[in-house]
Amino acid sequence: MSVEGVDAMRMVRLLMSVVLLGTGMIWGTVPAQAASVVVPPGVTAGVAVFDRQTGRFTESLNPDLQFRSASVVKLLLVLDYLWNRGPAYDIPASDRARLEVMLRSSDDDAASYYWDQLGRSAVIDRMVPRLGLTNTAGPPAGYPGYWGYAAFTAADTVRIYRYLLDQAPAPVRTFVMGNLHQATRYGTDGFDQYFGIASVFEQPFAIKQGWSGFSNSKAVDLTKEALHTTGTVGPNDRTIVAVYTLHPDGTAYGKAYTDVTRLTRTLNVPGAVKTPGTWITSTGSGVRARTAPNTSSTVIGTLPAAVEVLVTCQKKGQLINDPPHASEWWAYLPKYNGYVTNVYLGTGTPKLPNIPDCPTP
Repeated sequence: MSVEGVDAMRMVRLLMSVVLLGTGMIWGTVPAQAASVVVPPGVTAGVAVFDRQTGRFTESLNPDLQFRSASVVKLLLVLDYLWNRGPAYDIPASDRARLEVMLRSSDDDAASYYWDQLGRSAVIDRMVPRLGLTNTAGPPAGYPGYWGYAAFTAADTVRIYRYLLDQAPAPVRTFVMGNLHQATRYGTDGFDQYFGIASVFEQPFAIKQGWSGFSNSKAVDLTKEALHTTGTVGPNDRTIVAVYTLHPDGTAYGKAYTDVTRLTRTLNVPGAVKTPGTWITSTGSGVRARTAPNTSSTVIGTLPAAVEVLVTCQKKGQLINDPPHASEWWAYLPKYNGYVTNVYLGTGTPKLPNIPDCPTP
């Protein structure tokens, strides 16, 4: 694709890329470094964090280790679809709706549609040389229809986002990144996709998450659950973050969600602002977040079972009694913009220790 119409700032970045190309810091090998990443026990991780402002990686851990892509491959599906649609990049209404839900809510039916329409692994074969990817590959033999089994790495994921942000024509960049900035809390399959980047950092951020093996679906390795958080954080998409993880066979979604988020909290992400608060583990299953501290208010979300959530304050409300615990206090969860009864947080004490009261309006 051409780079006609790029603005002056994008042209400066492109010139910087040419200068840095010989150092191996752009499309070449991701530099090895002593990572500050803290990986939870039992988790296999591949991490790459790239600061677009300085042109340097701030984190690099197993950047070329291959993982099954899960839904992150949807980035290549949309780019392949848009590749030769210039210069106007008109998208028919039916495709626009399908692509938007694929990017924002990680819709699998839309991904399957484009995987078949675009030639399955041919998508990967075309996009690898176009973007200069080095360790990306299609699904293994015997799984031609399984787009989520494509092999991705953290380093190649940074290259995909760098193309989108620094080389893609403006309409492509605007469409793809615009939708990733509007990612919904839940995927169309019901999974909460606000782990990792979305759990840790304040807006602005853009995300394309991936998960595999937490339901009845089977994965290539048939043993480990996969959970990936990728995207950008900070003003003007300053820093690209790619975190790929595999978890021991049988790991519950809430445990993997917590571990990926804990790992993400240890990253050096320039330009990012972490949401303040205290991390507390929930108990039980199907715990609901509500707009107010009572059960008559609107349900705005359901927590994954036994997941660690961020709490900023607590407020008195309706008494909830679920023996052996009872409490009239409700915790405010900023990432849900709602309240959860203290009965299902921490040890179930009526009032959470060391958590301030919410300000009175």
